[in-house]
This record gives sequence, structure tokens and C-alpha cells, in this order.
Amino acid sequence: MSDAIATTTLPRPRLSNGSASFLRKLAVLALLAALWQAAALWTAKPMLLPSFTDTMRALVAGILEDGLLASSWRSLTVLMKGYAIAVAISLVLVSLAVANGFAREALRTLISMFNPLPAIAILPLAMLWFGLGEASLVFVLVHSVLWPFSLATLGGFDGVPETQRLVGRNYGLKGPAYVALILVPAALPSVIYGLKIGWAFAWRTLIAAELVFGVSAGQGGLGWYIFRNRNELFTDKVFAGLVLVIVIGLLVEGVVFRLLESLTVRRWGMQR
Repeated sequence: MSDAIATTTLPRPRLSNGSASFLRKLAVLALLAALWQAAALWTAKPMLLPSFTDTMRALVAGILEDGLLASSWRSLTVLMKGYAIAVAISLVLVSLAVANGFAREALRTLISMFNPLPAIAILPLAMLWFGLGEASLVFVLVHSVLWPFSLATLGGFDGVPETQRLVGRNYGLKGPAYVALILVPAALPSVIYGLKIGWAFAWRTLIAAELVFGVSAGQGGLGWYIFRNRNELFTDKVFAGLVLVIVIGLLVEGVVFRLLESLTVRRWGMQR
């Protein structure tokens, strides 16, 4: 009898939130792969829609034989240059906007003007100004990240409670120290959100630029890999490149930014 009672009172093992979320994502990906495979078999036109298994074979072959990972790394290297420059410029502009009313209105006006402007639309100008090369891509990436990140960061700074602002003033903090020690920690959820939005904008802008114009053709970026195989009618390799674009996006979102959130805003109780 006592054994039965002990058995019934044993706690059931439960998955952590992170493990449960990971399993749900795997289930969604498996369902999408199954639907993809079924649609490809139903259409029976591999030139238009290669199957999931054919795409995976092309992906493995591209990694092992065609330098697909090297192409991806070259694209990511260019992206990180533009991303870092844009974040640095944005933090300076937002800091000035916090300290000065005219700078605030100027920044809001610039955001309203340039945030709706697609970054890919200014690539022809960048090519005229900087030529066919990495500088043009970096310029376009800075544009794609600067305005959405500035918008999110400025909104987060504006939402900092007045009590926290008073604490900084009471300690005599001014200028960069006030921004770094008071505003940034208090507005960190918005800052991280802006970083995530900026990353997404930059990644899709870079791939689109390489696809449409082949600016880094000599460097052989991931977008150029897709563009080249599309011209040669290797549809399975085109899909393999697109799958790698998605996988990189999932990894950055699910690993890099989730780790950043876990170490900061989730650990501090600022976000669920």
C-alpha cells in the first residue's frame, strides 16, 4: 500500500520551456518538409520544384564540393561589417537625440524619411558612388539597419521610467555615462528587439543585393551562389542555397539572440 502511494506521488518529469520550444520548432520543420516532399512528388516537375530529399542532397554536395559554406561565410563577413557600423552610428544619433530636442526631431524626421525606403532601392546609387564591390554592399547594409534600430532604441529610451532617470541624475551621470549606465540597461528589451529587426533587414538585403546585382560576384557570396545556379538551371542547388539562408536565419535568431536574452533581460526578469 505504501509503495502504491509513493508511486502515485512521484513528480512527473517535465520539459523545460527551452526544450519544449525546440521540440515544437522541430515538429513544425518536419511538417513543412513532409508537405514539401509531397508537393514535389505530386507535381513531378523537379525543374520547377525539386523534392526535399533532392534539395538535401544538393545542400550536402554544395557544402562538401562547391564551397557553399565558404560563400556563406563571405556573405556573413560583409553583413557584420555593415551591421556593426550601423549600430555604432545609431547609438551616437540616439544619444544625441536624448540630450537635445533639435537632434531628436531631426532623427525622427530622418527615420520617417528613410525607414520606409527599401535598402535594395538605393543599391544602384551605391554602385555609382562606390563601384562594384564590398563598399556598395556595406553602404546598403548600413541603411537597412540604421533606421529600424534607431527607431526601436529611441522608443525604448523614451519608455524609461522617470524614477530611473532621476537616479542617474542624482549620481551626477551625464552624456555617454548616463546613456550607458541608465538608459541602455533600462531599455535593453527594446535595444535587443532593434538588433533582431536590424539583423533580419540586413540579411535579406544582402541576399537580395547579391541575387539581383551580383555585387560581390568576385567574392562569391551566398546570394551569388543562388544567382549563378539559377542561371545554370540547377534548381535543386537554388533551393539548397535558399534552405541555407533560412537555416542561418534560424540559428542566429534561435541561438545568438536567445542566448543574449537569456544572459540579460530574461535573467533580470525584464522579459518572460
